[in-house]
Amino acid sequence: MSPAAPVRLLQVTDCHLKASPDGEVKGWMTDRSLTQTLEEALDGEPRPDALLLTGDLAQDGSRPAYARLRERTENLGCPVLCIPGNHDDPQVMASVLSAEPFAYCGDYGFDHWRLVLLSTWDGDRGGGRLSAPELERLSDTLSTRPEPHQLVVLHHHPVPIGSAWLDGVALDNAREFLAVLDASPRVRGVVWGHVHQLHDSQRNGVRLLGTPSSCFQFAPFLDQPALDERGPGWRWIELHPDGRIDTRVQWVGSDA
Repeated sequence: MSPAAPVRLLQVTDCHLKASPDGEVKGWMTDRSLTQTLEEALDGEPRPDALLLTGDLAQDGSRPAYARLRERTENLGCPVLCIPGNHDDPQVMASVLSAEPFAYCGDYGFDHWRLVLLSTWDGDRGGGRLSAPELERLSDTLSTRPEPHQLVVLHHHPVPIGSAWLDGVALDNAREFLAVLDASPRVRGVVWGHVHQLHDSQRNGVRLLGTPSSCFQFAPFLDQPALDERGPGWRWIELHPDGRIDTRVQWVGSDA
């Protein structure tokens, strides 16, 4: 008998689309960079089991931005799992990106894995926060769902990444969040967006993954914001039946 195939996820994050398809953010035409990201990420790859869109999908929370995102991703032949970032409008986003194949927050099961998709939206102030109901939902899901392995998905980073200014707009109540994770022996990984750069570390045996944006990147390990020379990026994640996580980050125009 051949071994079970891993669950393959494509994470694309921080698209920052605007109401106009010609809109720019920090000198980047974000519609164009998203198109490039999706084309190169999917080129030569088998269809993913799900596309993860992990927040700041729109720069201005506008319905036209979400509608264009829907048009570009609804025919990929897989679920599209969405969470909001600080720049999003959760109500507008949910109204456009909830009907199949889209899912807004909630949780989603794949064979041996349960994905828990959280909202850290707390207004467009930079940082984020998990509300009491979201923390309770996380705890309940981690303790009651039957799958042996769990991946938690959110927008704001719950651990310091070594950039003073970004760590000042992280997850406000990270201590409470991490305490919930520590109570569940089945959590294998946490993945987020927001930071516009690569992060890969471990905490108590849990893989912690931050993913580059589909447009501009921030230079790492700085006290003040500055743009990196790197262009758009994405992350492939493979969730194995035994709980292992394999992952790779790639960039537009390069396999490295």
